[in-house]
Amino acid sequence: MLRFVVRRLLQLIPILLGLSILLFAWVRALPGGPAQALLGERATPEAVAQIEAQLGLDRPLWEQYVQFLGRAVRLDFGASLQTGQPVIEEMARRFPATIELAVAALLIAVAVGIPLGYLAARRYGTWLDSALVSASLLGVTVPIFFLAYLLKLVFAVQLGWLPTAGRADARARTEHPTGFYVLDGILTGDLNASWDALTHLILPAIALASIPLAVIVRMTRASVLNVLHEDYVRTAEAKGLLPGTVVRRHVLRNSMLPVTTVIGLQMGVLLAGAVLTETVFAFAGVGKFMADGIVQRDFPTIQGFILVIAVSYVLINMIVDIIYGLLDPRVRVS
Repeated sequence: MLRFVVRRLLQLIPILLGLSILLFAWVRALPGGPAQALLGERATPEAVAQIEAQLGLDRPLWEQYVQFLGRAVRLDFGASLQTGQPVIEEMARRFPATIELAVAALLIAVAVGIPLGYLAARRYGTWLDSALVSASLLGVTVPIFFLAYLLKLVFAVQLGWLPTAGRADARARTEHPTGFYVLDGILTGDLNASWDALTHLILPAIALASIPLAVIVRMTRASVLNVLHEDYVRTAEAKGLLPGTVVRRHVLRNSMLPVTTVIGLQMGVLLAGAVLTETVFAFAGVGKFMADGIVQRDFPTIQGFILVIAVSYVLINMIVDIIYGLLDPRVRVS
């Protein structure tokens, strides 16, 4: 197992290096530039050249990349052009919101997707199976921002059941020691603050969970269908084992292996989809701040935030591979 883990860690080096090159090239290919965004109508050639010299954008590209890579290893991405604060401090301030939103969306997707996928497989060929498959297709095809606006219109504006935007009531005066608002209310003993944060989290989490939920439903359905026709399942049923025992020990235990991989990969989808969801609901997380940074050509923010999110995705993928190897020894051997 140790050899398997070391091999996966070594494979990360070329992946992360190639990722940094692609990110650096993509940011430099954006039309306009930070000098144009900062100066606006006052962007004379002399002023633009001065700003680019301050930011190091007048140097050769290879030198800019080496400097970017060296600072990124030290988690030094420079100062944000939007706020003037170090990018790493902006990350520490905003990442809890995005993580809280992504985890809530993943919990919804897993808690709803696995039972529905199993139900569709057990009712294979019936109207219920067709309805669940059609609903999962709809969940994949509907854009996140459209669903977010629809949920906001119905449940926040028309019905008034849930808040329209933000992470908490603007009038609230609550301490946030960790940045995770739901957890902070529990730690400080202010359950009203936790409930307020939870109500602000429901609509964004549902919108963000739509695509992972649909993928998990379809993957669980396909995986359970494959396992149901295996010889060991028929043997267990023929031996007279209770249906619950067959499902728990033989069906779910084996069918959840590929689903585990899909769940881990969906965490990256959630981090990417948070950009749109946070923008619609004015959710003060990484996604909204990065979207504002793209508009203003904030190179340090764009590079830092995208690199950290991408590295998080790669690490999550590696952790999923390790878990899969623990669950299925055949993966380690291969």
